[in-house]
Amino acid sequence: MGYMLLIVEPRGQRAERSEAEGRQVYEQMKRFAGDLQSRGKLIACESLAADREGARVQVREGRTRLLDGPFAEAKEMIGGFFLLDVDTREEALEIAAACPAAQWCTVEVRRAAPCYE
Repeated sequence: MGYMLLIVEPRGQRAERSEAEGRQVYEQMKRFAGDLQSRGKLIACESLAADREGARVQVREGRTRLLDGPFAEAKEMIGGFFLLDVDTREEALEIAAACPAAQWCTVEVRRAAPCYE
């Protein structure tokens, strides 16, 4: 069963870290991903650039609207994700609790499902 862990971090948190601190956090996350991969639980994972490099696209009535980041109304941003293959929701929640990012961010757990459910 597919579950996604979304790493929801406060905007600006990365800028508060030194490069060395940022690299240490990133290494913790890489080790966590390596452990999940060795256990056969990881489908994919990726760290995402800060939202100042992002864009939002909407198409309404044939008209495209593009909004470049950062997004002033947002207090948080998605900093990365882990896509898991687990047997139960409880297993996904256990993995989320073990994620190093849960110590400085929020880890949102979502089941992969069609949008009509």
